[in-house]
Amino acid sequence: MRALAFLALVAFVTPSLSAANADRHVVLVTIDGFPADLWRDPTLPVPILRQLAADGAAADAMTVSNPSITWPCHTTLVTGATPQKHGVLFNGLLVRQGPGKPPKIEPWVDKAKLVFIPTLYDAAHAAGLTTAESDWVAVTRPGTITWSFGEIPEPDSQVVKEMLAAGLMTEQELGWMRPGGERKKTIWRDNLWTRAAAYMFKQHKPNLLMYHTLNSDGIHHRYGPNTDPSYTALAYADRLLGDLIRAVDESGLRAKTTFIVTTDHGFKPVTHFAYPNVVLKQAGLIKAAGPSVTHCDAYTMTQGGIAFVYVLDPARKAELIPRLKQLLAGAEGVERVIDANEAHSLGMPTPAENQGMGELILYPKKGYSFNAGVTGEAAAGPSINYAGSHGYFNGDRELEGIFIASGAGIKKGVHLGRIRNVDVAPTIARLLGLSLPAAEGTALEAILENDR
Repeated sequence: MRALAFLALVAFVTPSLSAANADRHVVLVTIDGFPADLWRDPTLPVPILRQLAADGAAADAMTVSNPSITWPCHTTLVTGATPQKHGVLFNGLLVRQGPGKPPKIEPWVDKAKLVFIPTLYDAAHAAGLTTAESDWVAVTRPGTITWSFGEIPEPDSQVVKEMLAAGLMTEQELGWMRPGGERKKTIWRDNLWTRAAAYMFKQHKPNLLMYHTLNSDGIHHRYGPNTDPSYTALAYADRLLGDLIRAVDESGLRAKTTFIVTTDHGFKPVTHFAYPNVVLKQAGLIKAAGPSVTHCDAYTMTQGGIAFVYVLDPARKAELIPRLKQLLAGAEGVERVIDANEAHSLGMPTPAENQGMGELILYPKKGYSFNAGVTGEAAAGPSINYAGSHGYFNGDRELEGIFIASGAGIKKGVHLGRIRNVDVAPTIARLLGLSLPAAEGTALEAILENDR
């Protein structure tokens, strides 16, 4: 039924081919984990971003969606809808393995299994426009992205073959990106993803290019936001964006190109881990041998500032949910325990609507991040080598992200207050002459020129 509903939406997602703006190009950039409060600091050395903002429009802050995690929020940016509607709740697809077994995350499943409504790239493709991505997410085998250089690039992809032939990457570099290869640090991978994005724009001139850098997220997890490494990581992302802008300039299409620069989520500093699965182990609901779970009646899937609790035997929900609520409400580091039947108030689906949703939603106390570990008996402890996290309630100001729009079709000198991430996709759709009927957000009319 969900597949039929998706096809029905696709039938109405796009105006006629003549209505689409084939002479317009949009580059959607996400710098992972870029908090709005760092953007507001004038000492942050990001001259490329500041020039884009001066030449166009910028927001004080952008409210993200729940859960404030990379794949769910990226999917909101290209659908204009919350996870309640688009369905992505994890960095991958949650699979319930049945009674006694903890659920697992499968990241590289087909996009059609993850995303329940049409995206910008679906709409653009249906309208006869071209699309490209470099390190975008939830885009495995979508069928609607013309040129792709993925997080783990496929050796037989057209773009990879072209870049190898042109000497723009080496077989050794490709091997470093592949599973089992000598995985290089994210700062190097960001560089390669940028090279690929620049190549695709110059060579193929897509109408929509989606480009994502990741190093800043890892640095904020390791060292925390608002630290020297944090500022250095964002300065590096700014420099890479400059490389991409230079490629657009060299293509001769700068006057027809709009840059939308944003992020998936902000960040909060962390000093402690909370271990909800240890609490379940102490209650006899999880059995473990060292770090491995051998049997469980309930299990917590953690995502930093949020966690979902699953009852693994459907026949035991009535018995276990009240017990779990009481157990976890008193656990160290847990601030809120929410029945997932109330998930709509958070912009997320209920368990009846999406098998990935747990029976309970947990949020931690300030300074805490959830950890799925089961080793030991302590319900909480210091977060060694982990100083920042996200996933927290999107009403928290530290989770707000950046938004900048500049270039073709964007008014100069517009200052916005707070916007929502659901408004990004409708704004891009307006620039490209597309329609997104499933979107919950609206186009940011205040920044759009009348001749768009």
